[in-house]
Amino acid sequence: MGVWEAVKAVFGATQSDNRIRLLDQFQKTIDYRFRDIDLLQVALTHRSFAKSGEKDWIPSNERLEFLGDSVLGLIVADILYNNYPNELEGGLTKLKSLLVNEITLFRTAQQLDLGRYVLLSPEEDRAGGRNRPSINADTLEAIIGAMYLDGGPLAVRKLIERFLYSQIDSITADTTFRNFKGDLLEYLQGRGLGMPRYEVISEKGPDHDKTFTVVVYSNGEIIGRGGGNSKKDAEQQAAGQALKILKVE
Repeated sequence: MGVWEAVKAVFGATQSDNRIRLLDQFQKTIDYRFRDIDLLQVALTHRSFAKSGEKDWIPSNERLEFLGDSVLGLIVADILYNNYPNELEGGLTKLKSLLVNEITLFRTAQQLDLGRYVLLSPEEDRAGGRNRPSINADTLEAIIGAMYLDGGPLAVRKLIERFLYSQIDSITADTTFRNFKGDLLEYLQGRGLGMPRYEVISEKGPDHDKTFTVVVYSNGEIIGRGGGNSKKDAEQQAAGQALKILKVE
């Protein structure tokens, strides 16, 4: 049984028709028509849905997310390399980090109304999963992975240029997109202080709504603390606090 047939078996005839309409609308939004609809279904299936009830035989989007993360990084790097011929490696790295971080991916997913199309467990849905930054960002990476398999790098490049790279001017002007972890690393290494070390000191809440607290060390001392709904976000907040403290000192 294919993924699409499996999803139809879960939803039933009426809901399956609604799902077909939703998928058609999403494909119009991204201006791409999948040849293999199963790839799109998997890309939009969160692990909470795949593992809830008796639906273990429906795969989640985690493998596609893994692939999409690498594809996104490669294509963004290629775009920046060609569009900024005079920019040095450090500058290109900073630009890339602004385009591929969770904040940018989440805002792009919001533009696509991506949360509306994701398959979630009832518990995750009630907990606000459709608006959770990590779920939206991860799903967008899974979509990129699915498009890469279905249509190749050119199809993905068109998506990235239209919805991600087109934001580069506003992103570089907005301090909320700043890569605090990268800036802290540069700050410490520039002063011979080595690399920062991040440690998760607490995890609270159920799996679908966890809150992480992270501290960041330099030379064995805590220099910042942060929290968030993902480890990446908590590390970013900890690095931001560390930069403020170090600059005050």
